[in-house]
Amino acid sequence: MSSVSFTVPGPPKGKARARTVRTKDGRTFSENLIKTCFYQTGAHPFDADEELKANIIAYYPIAKSTSKKKRQQMLAGLIRPTKKPDLDNVIKSILDALNKVAYHDDTQIVSLSVEKFYSGSPRVEVSISNLENKS
Repeated sequence: MSSVSFTVPGPPKGKARARTVRTKDGRTFSENLIKTCFYQTGAHPFDADEELKANIIAYYPIAKSTSKKKRQQMLAGLIRPTKKPDLDNVIKSILDALNKVAYHDDTQIVSLSVEKFYSGSPRVEVSISNLENKS
């Protein structure tokens, strides 16, 4: 089974809207960061005929004004983020940025697991693997 894992530093970002500043090639800065993080793994793209599983964990920042007690609960996973960006937008941002980079097309993703947590170091952890051999 082949797989790749990488971390995108910084707070989770949702799929860019039309009002977002874009580069000359039409990509947003966050899309380029996601691609760069994948390229840094040195992994090769998955084949176009592979069925893939993706696991995404989004770690949101904790506001500086948060009390010590509440902060500890957030770090322990007892309080989870119920704020923007929505998970569906984070998913779209990650999977769309990896099109033609990590895989041929995000339609190859047939299984997806996503969670939101708080952390002192906001980031998005991504892992993609092919499914076990099918009989």
